[in-house]
Amino acid sequence: MGFIRFEDLQVFQLAEKLADEVWHAVKEWNHFEKDTVGKQLVKAVDSIGANIAEGTGRGTPKDNKRFVRIARGSLHETRYWLRRAYKRKLLNSDKTTDFKAILDKLGPSLNAYLKSIGRKK
Repeated sequence: MGFIRFEDLQVFQLAEKLADEVWHAVKEWNHFEKDTVGKQLVKAVDSIGANIAEGTGRGTPKDNKRFVRIARGSLHETRYWLRRAYKRKLLNSDKTTDFKAILDKLGPSLNAYLKSIGRKK
């Protein structure tokens, strides 16, 4: 498998889009909300793309797959923190629906990317 630029991966682009949208929502919250739920949510969502990026730079399919699995774990953590934010009325239903639509694409995209790693083209 040749060198892959993580920036060119659709799954990374989707993760980055979600991270940017979450960031813009959280930065509007009050200090307490940012310091508790906000920091956890931003760290979790940023970790998705960061792990995709790190995996591509590791050099072996085995290492890349490990980091994609970590990204998948971060996706689930992001879902958890988005649920907390919604239940605590930090996010309205429209914003939550927007985030969920991206998450619903990102999960299968991560799984497809994971399956593709190491395959010969």
